[in-house]
Amino acid sequence: MKNYLGAGLMALSISLSTATTSQAHDGPHTLIHAGELLAVPGQPTVKEQTVIIVDGTIEDIQDGFLEGDGDDTIIDLSGHFVMPGMIDSHVHLRAEWNPNVRLEGVTRESGDIAYDAAVNARKTLMAGFTAVQDVGGPPEIFALRRAINAGKLPGPHIKASGNAVSVTGGHGDAHGYREDILDMFHSPTICDGVSDCRRAVRKAVKRGADVIKITATGGVLSNTNAGTGQQFFDDELKAIVETAKKMGRKVTAHAHGKDGIEAALKAGVSSIEHGTYLDARTVQLFKKNDAVLVPTVLAGMTVVDWAENYNFLPPNSAKKALEVGPQMQDMLRTAWENGVTVAFGTDTGVSPHGENAREFEYMIKAGMSEMDAIKAATVVAAKHIGMSGKIGTLEAGKNADIIAVDGNPLDDISELLDVNFVMKGGKVFKD
Repeated sequence: MKNYLGAGLMALSISLSTATTSQAHDGPHTLIHAGELLAVPGQPTVKEQTVIIVDGTIEDIQDGFLEGDGDDTIIDLSGHFVMPGMIDSHVHLRAEWNPNVRLEGVTRESGDIAYDAAVNARKTLMAGFTAVQDVGGPPEIFALRRAINAGKLPGPHIKASGNAVSVTGGHGDAHGYREDILDMFHSPTICDGVSDCRRAVRKAVKRGADVIKITATGGVLSNTNAGTGQQFFDDELKAIVETAKKMGRKVTAHAHGKDGIEAALKAGVSSIEHGTYLDARTVQLFKKNDAVLVPTVLAGMTVVDWAENYNFLPPNSAKKALEVGPQMQDMLRTAWENGVTVAFGTDTGVSPHGENAREFEYMIKAGMSEMDAIKAATVVAAKHIGMSGKIGTLEAGKNADIIAVDGNPLDDISELLDVNFVMKGGKVFKD
């Protein structure tokens, strides 16, 4: 980098450490000219900045629009709002709910699942989500994770659980088919009793799980009338968390009913997905255990729409959708107003892939500011999925995972529904 000094007085802002770093990476750089930059969500934006990138990593951020050398690549986002790539903490890339989803359960083969997951991963990346946590799905997710990491396919960084750890007959098990077909759906992480739950956790880790996902309560889309209350016994929950800890994994719990949420928190899970019926007492358990809520209000609103306006949900699911969905907006408001840590998550796969940013509108309705919502999808989510050392902010040494939009989402959050520019690891995927 020979002629940054030609940037005039701006060069005075370059520290000795920055100059040393630049010399260490002498060679072609990518320079992003950011009209307005939100480098660290939660902190003020800064105008007219240059983000300096080398080998997929942010080397520095400097005032003004630097010129660079002849070999450097300049990306002109001087008329855009630039920020870190977003993170969705709860997705299911393998599929997307539709009127034929139950039939697809017995007609899709492994290759179909893998292909659909790859298509959905690309949609997610193009929507500005450069990282996701996939919590609950078949083992094809691990192959997709490897392919994306190897640069074979476009997609976000993936942290994945694989199949959820669930009880026999509970949410996460198969329902509503003939018994001989049900036998075909057997998951190796269905478990009953303390010792079997320990086995299921170890099996999940062996298959490649970054995080252990459990279904602590019933769920809306499982075709059974078992309700949405607690399904694991307390000793099973404790055994799952203890085993995961010994295997170096955290546990996140799908949980709607208050009893199941509280039992999971008492057992030591790190986070709750959904949290529909939490209340003031539950909030105290969240705070006591430093647990995170992943609210997924978009999924709740989606299933309500299906139950009210369409006719493809089985009766068991439609009934639960109308009971659970309307509670979720108020749930998020209660949690946020009482100081629960919220990480952005959508349960996309219920809602369409690529529309993840619709969750922001529900977060704003729940009382979160635009900055709070963006922070939940960057800084907080990065910590939640264990990647804060690499993503979530734009700082020296972190991945060049960068997005840009036309307007300022701090004034109008809907700007994030139409992301114009996506870079992941220094490579431009959408421009």
